[in-house]
Amino acid sequence: IGPNGSGKTTTFNLIAGTLPPSAGSVRFDGSEIAGLGAHRICRRGIARTFQIPRPFRKLSLRDNVALSAYFAQAGHISRGEAERRGAEALELVGLPAEAGATPHGLGAAALKKLELARALATRPTLLLADESLGGLDTVEMERAAEMLETIRTRLNITIVWVEHIMGVLMRVVDRVLVLDHGEKIFEGRPEAAAGDERVIEVYLGRGRR
Repeated sequence: IGPNGSGKTTTFNLIAGTLPPSAGSVRFDGSEIAGLGAHRICRRGIARTFQIPRPFRKLSLRDNVALSAYFAQAGHISRGEAERRGAEALELVGLPAEAGATPHGLGAAALKKLELARALATRPTLLLADESLGGLDTVEMERAAEMLETIRTRLNITIVWVEHIMGVLMRVVDRVLVLDHGEKIFEGRPEAAAGDERVIEVYLGRGRR
């Protein structure tokens, strides 16, 4: 977590291969992945969502998700298998997808579900969820948090969840890392973060400028 501009999405970009590091290394499952490129990192088992979903508007919901499954395997699965994996992902996030239905007209919560389904269809072991609560109302936030917690348990995957909203998130995560202007200022249990002086300063607007 961290306020806007703290470096959360940049960290995801470094891990997911959309931004090359200027120094240091990025390691996953014991191997260096910096510089591999986003497509190869995806095939290593890392998937991500984006703050602003950008589905293929002219494709159906089913095809949007099936494409993710297909290209995550470099085309080494059949169309039928890709469609099956896509259907599983849509069911997992609770997004009904009638034949031919497209993203046109979907609300914020449904678009977030579609974005999540596209990531899950790649069969990741690590999911990077970038502001999955953004643009949702309070009830939708609660449901989204519960859904991610259920997905983590059912699929037995690791979820790294970026947010600047603390409330709902702190009730469902095991560990919190707090960034401020690119610097890690806290790492530990969520209940400890809520009482940490530096974290409180950042969220009350008294952090470094």
